[in-house]
Amino acid sequence: MVYLTLFSIAFLSATLLPMGSEALLLYDYTQGYAWFGLWLVATVGNTLGSVVNYVLGYKGEQYLVQKGHLSTTNITKFKGFFDRYGGWTLLLSWVPIIGDPLTFVAGVLRYSFGYFVMIVMIAKGLRYASVIFLASSLSV
Repeated sequence: MVYLTLFSIAFLSATLLPMGSEALLLYDYTQGYAWFGLWLVATVGNTLGSVVNYVLGYKGEQYLVQKGHLSTTNITKFKGFFDRYGGWTLLLSWVPIIGDPLTFVAGVLRYSFGYFVMIVMIAKGLRYASVIFLASSLSV
């Protein structure tokens, strides 16, 4: 049940919902659960949540433009950003506030799905590994 809860919270926190999963990860770690299992479940859940953002951007662009929530000017601006800095900007997908919209924009811009998953999984995995490492170093 612990792993399912962590997966669910990590998944939801990667969508456009304002949540965080690090506190639960730390709590579960302090309760003696295996760090690798916690890391893997949190990383996969958070990555799949980002995939939801990607799909929403990919499938919802036309709807959002029609409803006035997204302008072609903004799409052009985001495309320029991605063209300039490349998909490596997705390494920032773990950063609060900007990370979730980045994964959404990647879908709007139809960024390569394979590269998207690979880069986002690396970013999310490194973030959770850092949290676990810091917790173990500080003897939390």
